[in-house]
This record gives sequence, C-alpha cells and structure tokens, in this order.
Amino acid sequence: MHSQEHVVIIGAGIIGATSAYQCLEAGLRVTLVEPEQPGDEQAASFGNAGWLSSHSVLPPATPGAWKHVPKWLTDPLGPLAIRWKYFPKALPWLTRYLQAASNYTKIERTAVALRSLLAGAPGLHQEMAEKAGVGHLIVRTGLLHAYLSKEHFEQDAKAWDIRRKEGILWKELDAAALAELEPDLDRRYTFGVLVPETGSCRNPGAYTAALITHAQARGAQLICARATGFRIEQGALQAVMTDVGEIPCDKAVIAIGARSKELARLAGDKVSLESERGYHAVVLAPEVGPRIPTMFADRKVITTPMEHGLRVAGQVEIAQTDDTPDWRRAEILRKHLVALYPKLPADLPTDRITIWMGRRPSTPDGLPCIGLASGCGDIIHAYGHGHVGLVGSARTGRLVAQLASGVQPEISLAPFSPQRFQSHV
Repeated sequence: MHSQEHVVIIGAGIIGATSAYQCLEAGLRVTLVEPEQPGDEQAASFGNAGWLSSHSVLPPATPGAWKHVPKWLTDPLGPLAIRWKYFPKALPWLTRYLQAASNYTKIERTAVALRSLLAGAPGLHQEMAEKAGVGHLIVRTGLLHAYLSKEHFEQDAKAWDIRRKEGILWKELDAAALAELEPDLDRRYTFGVLVPETGSCRNPGAYTAALITHAQARGAQLICARATGFRIEQGALQAVMTDVGEIPCDKAVIAIGARSKELARLAGDKVSLESERGYHAVVLAPEVGPRIPTMFADRKVITTPMEHGLRVAGQVEIAQTDDTPDWRRAEILRKHLVALYPKLPADLPTDRITIWMGRRPSTPDGLPCIGLASGCGDIIHAYGHGHVGLVGSARTGRLVAQLASGVQPEISLAPFSPQRFQSHV
C-alpha cells in the first residue's frame, strides 16, 4: 500500500475529528466531508457534559428497566422519555435496549468491551489537544459522583463492583470531605465518589473545531457538502457521492453520528441506531458552582465548569431526529442547578443562560459500531457512541486509522461489529 492512500471521512464531529488526526498520523491523505461548521451548535460534540469518563463502562439500561416504560411514555419531562407518536417506530430499538441489559452477565460483557475502548482516554485526549494547541481545554482533576447518603451509594453497589472488576479505582468521601472538596454544593449530599483516572473537556465544541483546524494545517481537506452514498465497483470503493459531486477515494469512514443509518445501509449494513436527544443549560459567569465535574445519581444530571460558564447536562428523549425540541427540559435542568448550588441566584436573568439540544447516536446495547462494512471492505463504520462519544472518540480515531491502513486493530472489534444487529433488524 502506498503511503498516500486517500481516506474520505464523512462527518467532522468529534469522531470524524479524531479519525482525521489519527489517519494523518498514519500517513494517509485525508478529506473531510461536513455540511456544517465543525464544532458548532448543530453537533452532538458541541453540547455534551465534557466528561472524559473512562469509567463509563455500563450500558444506559439496567436489569428491570422495562418496569419504567409506562413512566417514560407518560411523563414527557422525566429523565428518560419517549414521545408517544414516535413510540411505534422506536419500539424495535427499545426492545433491544431492554434486552441488552436484562441481566448482569450481559452488562458485564458490555463493560469489558467498553473498558477496552475507554481505558486511557483522558491521556490520549490530552496528547491530541496539546498538539492541536488547545491543551488547556483538557482537565485531569478526576470526576465526582455525588450521593445523598452512603445508603444511596450502596444501592449502586453492583455498578461499582463491575467497574472494580475492570480495574477502575475510586476514592470515597464522607460528608466532611465532600463539603471540603465542593464548598458550594447543597449540604444534603453527604457522600461522594471521586474517580481520579478520569478528566474533562472545558469546551468540547472548541476542542472539536481545533482538531479539524489542526488536521487542515497538516494537509487535510475540508469540503462543505453532504454525503449521499458511495460508488462501488466490483466490491471496491471508487468514490464518495455528495450533493456537490463525487470525491474519488480509496477508503471512506461513516462518522455522522445519529444520521449514519442510511449511509450504513448503502454500505450493506442494517444497524439499530436511534437519536437519543439530550439537553443542556449553561449559566454564564456563575457566582458559585462545582470545582470538579459532578454527576448526581438522584437527579440524573451532570454539572461541569466550562470555559464559558457552568453547564448542566442530561435528559434522554427518544423522538424523531428532526422533531422540535421541548425547551421545558432545559428549564428543568436550570432548576436542578439552582437546587444543587443554593448560592446561585434563583431568578437568573435569561441573558445569563444559554440552552441547547443535541442528538446522541445511540445503539440499543450501548456499544458503538466500529468496523468494516459488509457491502465493501473499504468503508469503515465509526458512530453510535451514545453517552460516551467524547471519551470514546480518542481510541475510536486510532482504530479507524488502523482499519484504513490495513493494520491489526489494537483492541478486539468483535463487540462493536456493525453486523451484530442483522438478525434482528
């Protein structure tokens, strides 16, 4: 293989950005196809909680989750909701979502696979951010889980046991230690778990944009276009088709997140992928807030100090990809923030709050699709990271570059096979 094999990466979100970075490192020629401004508000990469949570190895569902389905359907503002009119369409995905976490054996299998993808991610991100000139955006202070009491933490014991089996270590904090670490936190939280190996990104949108700019400085081309398909002849990829013409290439990478399903189908694979919508609210110039990004088990939200303010993120809403946002959800997040940090003004003026909605590309089993396409071995799947897109992007980029170069991937890709849904779909 000559060193200038040409790879077209479809999508310039965080997965496309790390893939471009790593393909350039591997000596490949790179073209990125993206209709929008990289790292801008339309991208899922823009609005996440910024967690580099290498300990996020559990699938979103848990055994017994099926009992909550009626509530998900009847409470449109609950932490997880399914829009009624979309329910029939989402049902096959939802059924697999519940089956994937129906017992702890399945969950442990998922944890082993996700750990192989996420281990060491904060360090990999730091290295890329520094090379791209934005090292200050990666913070290595660890991540905090706050519980109302030790008893509440013990209700999560099974999840933490699975993490322990995967070599994840943490430090338990009593009420005094938690108050010392987080003086602004509501005192009703009396128990904390700090995971030192983790980290966070202080501006995921700017980080994504910086990686793309860095790739361009190294010779990658960015084409403002929407990919519409592939030209494949005798099993070999000839070009990526776009709305502005075709781009001849040797390899292609599908990395357009929640919108990857149709291109995957054109590459020969039917995948189970839903748009799992999430929301955030950001308080600009907050008076108080967390020192360390914090997850609240009881409220299912994450608070993160960002470059531009204090972000609270969370919520899961299964709905049509282009359905209108329900901004009441962002308002709920703002109320959570004021309850969690009582010294924040309860009546923040609207010009100090920004709100956002984005689409997580979610598979039912919580594992992304990474691997070669059935219809053409020159096409690579790289999407479906759900809640671990940012943290999972670091190693995913490396795996994409290895697949594009014909090198043995550094971890087993069997659990991430894009073909694993074929028997169901």
